[in-house]
Amino acid sequence: MTEEPASPPCYADGAGDAYMGYARPEEIVSALNELLEAERAGARVALAGGKYRAEPDYAELMRDVRKDEARWCAMLSRHLKRLGAAPSRRTGAFHAKAMAVPEPWDRLAFLNRGQAWVVRKLETLTPRIRDDSLHADLHAMLESHRANVARADALLDGGKRCSGQ
Repeated sequence: MTEEPASPPCYADGAGDAYMGYARPEEIVSALNELLEAERAGARVALAGGKYRAEPDYAELMRDVRKDEARWCAMLSRHLKRLGAAPSRRTGAFHAKAMAVPEPWDRLAFLNRGQAWVVRKLETLTPRIRDDSLHADLHAMLESHRANVARADALLDGGKRCSGQ
């Protein structure tokens, strides 16, 4: 057969991840470190919130959020090391901002906005991750944050007063 093919061969399989719409390695490292710093800040805020004993549901939520945040810090650090990057040792500015909110229920609402920020960040990042292991872990982190946001919303809306309302 001497006929020419109808179209030239496609070499897309040889193209880099960025060409295919996936995040470049340096973007991934930057995003993971940003998330790590945010998770560390959230863990510290939740640790302080867990000491508020006036409302058992509040304290329980804070303990659960702190445990989740610590788990995600470990996961993010593990993936950063696997990618050959150094995990950030900083705590995000969110911690100082949240701790400046004096009333516990207002601080919970502020923490919940931070959790929602992580949800939005993960919703944007996760589809751009080609690495199956990292993608699965980030998806689990996303679902966990969605659940925590819903729990906090229910607690805040369930007859609990925020001083600003």
